[in-house]
Amino acid sequence: MVVADVSSDGRIQVVDRVKEMVRLGRHAFLSGRLTPESMDLAVRAVDTFRRIAVARKVERLRAVATSAVREARNGAAFIRRLRREAGVTVRVISGPEEARLIFRAARHALGLDGGPHLLVDVGGGSVELVLVRDGRALWMRSLPLGAARLAERFLTSDPPTVGQVKRLEKHLDREIGDLLDDARRAGVARAVGTSGTINTLVAMARAARGEEVGRLHGARASAAEVAQLRRRLVGNAAQARAELPGIDSKRVDLMPAAAVLVDAVLTRAGAPELVACTWALREGVLLELAGIDGRRGAVTTDARRRSVEALAERFLGANVHGRQVAKLATTLFDATASALALPASARELLEYAALLHDIGHVVEHDRHHRQSCYLIRNAELLGFDPIEIECIAQVARGHRKQSPKMTDPELRALPASARRTVRALAALLRVGDALDRTHFGVIRSLRTSHQDGHLVIEVDVGRDNAELELWAAERRADLLARLLDLPVAVRVRPPGRRTAPVPSSGRSGARARRA
Repeated sequence: MVVADVSSDGRIQVVDRVKEMVRLGRHAFLSGRLTPESMDLAVRAVDTFRRIAVARKVERLRAVATSAVREARNGAAFIRRLRREAGVTVRVISGPEEARLIFRAARHALGLDGGPHLLVDVGGGSVELVLVRDGRALWMRSLPLGAARLAERFLTSDPPTVGQVKRLEKHLDREIGDLLDDARRAGVARAVGTSGTINTLVAMARAARGEEVGRLHGARASAAEVAQLRRRLVGNAAQARAELPGIDSKRVDLMPAAAVLVDAVLTRAGAPELVACTWALREGVLLELAGIDGRRGAVTTDARRRSVEALAERFLGANVHGRQVAKLATTLFDATASALALPASARELLEYAALLHDIGHVVEHDRHHRQSCYLIRNAELLGFDPIEIECIAQVARGHRKQSPKMTDPELRALPASARRTVRALAALLRVGDALDRTHFGVIRSLRTSHQDGHLVIEVDVGRDNAELELWAAERRADLLARLLDLPVAVRVRPPGRRTAPVPSSGRSGARARRA
């Protein structure tokens, strides 16, 4: 279950997630009937979800059922029981509709521009495959190849025998070989996985690399890593599999079948890597329920900006100070990026760190930079990979008090290039924040120049008094000066000299409704 506030301009802020694994399809794919035990668990889970929805003051609710229910001979009776005992009307959706909703969610969360990308969702009963280019689906398929179905039908020993695995591989080749060949011919750039089993594979790949599993949205596993995980999962019995780093203990019995399937998809389609997407079917249902135009968010930058703006609005409202700091800091970036050896892509991360640098005030004033870092790390920011999220968080943390040092444990956890980027962006954010010290927006524009061996920042203040801004900026420019190996001076622009204007910004705010 997912609960979210939805603004009228299409921004979504998830406020709660609840998950209960009831294995509704256990044995149903072979017997054709849902078991009494799994139906009992499902009814209790849905009743709990309804209670949470009431407590959260949900205004609109939608519940759907997928392959296990649509195939079971007693599926209709189960739907009637859910309405009678849990008070929830559940709609059974078709395989193609399931694929469409999953695609809608992944496009909103990752953008899926460029490509082509092969979207893969591995459920218990079905697998959805979508070939996507530039945010558009070229084709969608839903096939009865879910992990639970494959495990029950083919991998009946623990661990599976070589013969069982070969029979499963032949079955996959017959069922999806032509589709995957088509994806290979299209030149698939990557596979994007949206299911719990795929997220588990990516988590296991990160753990095998010695990384913290942490945030999985946008995390990657190479095709070679997935192949290695497949060998480990297939070659070990359940007890040994449960000890593998990063594995979800509730999915131990499903992971061999899931690994064989995903490895086959990556190999046959020629996809070099697997990217985890934590948005899937339920988020697709949410987008449809909320009336979000499915064509919005067809590019990654839109997904990223929407999620950052939603997080900033949640904690800071109109965020006038954050927007002013973002303008000032990115203007400084444009003037110094070459000297700081910053890639052009870092400008976006600086802007987002500036927009979010003060959200920690909602928790604590004195250490708000640390709280901002924590909130950014744990927020549902879409379209970013984990390293980008960590960079934004650490840049926000570095905007005040002690500047980030290369020896800091948190900074050392990043790749060397990311560490240098964080330090440089933090240096720019520190100056940008200082130049709006009073939060009155007195700095109208700024320009930089090199004079007498100094980097000189000239600011236009009109008739306003910027004494406090100048004092703060001089104090906060120490890290920037060290990185540039130049003293930094901040001055008011002399009358008659023009400076580069700081672009104006519109303010946006929208009342939210909960779905």
